[in-house]
Amino acid sequence: MSVKLSTRQVGDVSVVDVAGRITLGEGSSALRDSLRDMVTKGQKKILLNLAEVSYIDSSGIGELVSGFTTVANQGGQLKLLSLTKRVKDLLQITKLYTVFDVHDDEAAAIRNFK
Repeated sequence: MSVKLSTRQVGDVSVVDVAGRITLGEGSSALRDSLRDMVTKGQKKILLNLAEVSYIDSSGIGELVSGFTTVANQGGQLKLLSLTKRVKDLLQITKLYTVFDVHDDEAAAIRNFK
């Protein structure tokens, strides 16, 4: 199963519900394209809901970092929501857990945007 992305607006925050596998190829490129498209349209507050992500590989991690950089360079913010244990462990091992703003509660995450 590849990745499925669905976007919804909550106020001025774009919430991207990600489901499936973020891996080399289709999964990571879909995420990259979606984030670039949102930034191009002026959406600066992006919350990635990773609750349904079953697997993420090194290129998927790379896409999260790349997306974070792309959004930040445009003056926006990218936050992560509802990490699965596997994704959370991976971010901690790679020391990226401290880079991302990670939340467990969607409402709190949305309030946390400046």
